[in-house]
Amino acid sequence: MSNGLRIRVHATDPVRRLGLAAMVEHAGHALTEETPDVELFDMEQASAQLPREAEAPVVVLSKAPLAGTPAGLLTPDASAEQLDAALRAVFAGLIVRSSAPAETRGFASTEDIPLLTPREREILALIGEGLSNKEMARRLAISVHTVKFHMEALFTKLDATSRAEAVAKGLRGGVIEL
Repeated sequence: MSNGLRIRVHATDPVRRLGLAAMVEHAGHALTEETPDVELFDMEQASAQLPREAEAPVVVLSKAPLAGTPAGLLTPDASAEQLDAALRAVFAGLIVRSSAPAETRGFASTEDIPLLTPREREILALIGEGLSNKEMARRLAISVHTVKFHMEALFTKLDATSRAEAVAKGLRGGVIEL
């Protein structure tokens, strides 16, 4: 268990908690009630609630979008492999979002969902805030030329011809949140 993480599982349904605990342990992680590396919350039950302050990065299993977006967000039917990957990624400081069915996210098929770099996502969010290229460059401490480079990549990946269209597609597709 040298590469396993310490995981605290939160679930209101005891049977669901046991199932999640088994998945976590099968992936080589240890369950803990002490200080965890990652906290796993099952929000499938309506009564489940996120704590105001978690002690570690959080992965949430939920069908609905959540306020105060956690580091990891998967659907409740996530596979053991997806759960393991999300726990490890969130522990490494990454943000994880499961792929909802493409037709509900504004894209024709799963293959059409664009894979944007973290910087491209930042640029898209700043476009959504209405910032100019110069303002984005200042905020991100990069050159205006670099902003334009990222915007060109964004427009290509999203098949957008304007800033408004790029933001609209990003929001509809769940690529960004404003």
